[in-house]
Parts: sequence; structure tokens; C-alpha cells
Amino acid sequence: MSDSPLPALPVTFRPTRTRVVLLSVGAVMFAVITAVALMLEKLGPGERASFVFVAALFFAVLALLSRPKVVADDEGVTVVNLTRTRRLAWAEILQVNLREGDPWVFLDLSDGTSMPALGIQPGIGKQRAIRDARALRALAETRGTGVDGA
Repeated sequence: MSDSPLPALPVTFRPTRTRVVLLSVGAVMFAVITAVALMLEKLGPGERASFVFVAALFFAVLALLSRPKVVADDEGVTVVNLTRTRRLAWAEILQVNLREGDPWVFLDLSDGTSMPALGIQPGIGKQRAIRDARALRALAETRGTGVDGA
């Protein structure tokens, strides 16, 4: 369907700019909160440790938000979302959807369910997300067997 060539496998789709922003902000927040904790003279060691712990917690949350990706290889697709990872065979993916207003790609699966794939999201890089969704759709159409699991 697409006039562009299929990407070479394995290929990883991830919102790179979003990841860079989240990890950069997390690192800066960690550094600033830790510096403030060390500079405040009236804080005891326990209070300073709690500041650093909270800074590390903020960084961990932002790192978790930067985790999503979709990895396609010869056997199928691995979808890594915030806290879950799921491996799908090509035949399990019936359709790849990224409709206007969707926050990320949705995969229609052969078991009748739909699965979000947060690794392709139009947030900061809309054109890249559209290009990635089209590439994943073309791969699914080419590699899938067309069996709809009924």
C-alpha cells in the first residue's frame, strides 16, 4: 500500500524526542533537588536523604514514561509500554491504527482485542509517528498470514 520501501528488520520505533525531553528534565530535576538538599544548612542527614530520595523518585517516574517502544523483527513485534511488555506474532496483528486525535497507535489483534502501542505516538513528532505507523502497518500486512484467529 505504501510507496516507501519496508524498513529493514529488526527495527525499533520509539518517540525519541519525547524520550530525550523526559530524561533530560529528569536529570536536571534530580541535580537541582539534590543540590538544594546539600546547600540547605538547617537540614539534617535524614532530611537531605529524603530530598535525594524524592528526586530519584521523580527521575524514576520520568524514566518509566520514556520506556515505550515497538520492536519489529522477523518473528513478530514486541510492544513495550509503561509497565508491560508483550510479544506478538505477525499473524496476531490484524490492523495498525493511528487515527486523528489518537494519543498513540492501536493494534487490532486476532483475539478480538485492541492493544495500545505507546512506542508510536504523535505527541512531539507527529509526522514521524505517522511515518512509523505506516511502516508498521506495511510490515504487518506483508508479514502477517491474513489468518484472523477465528
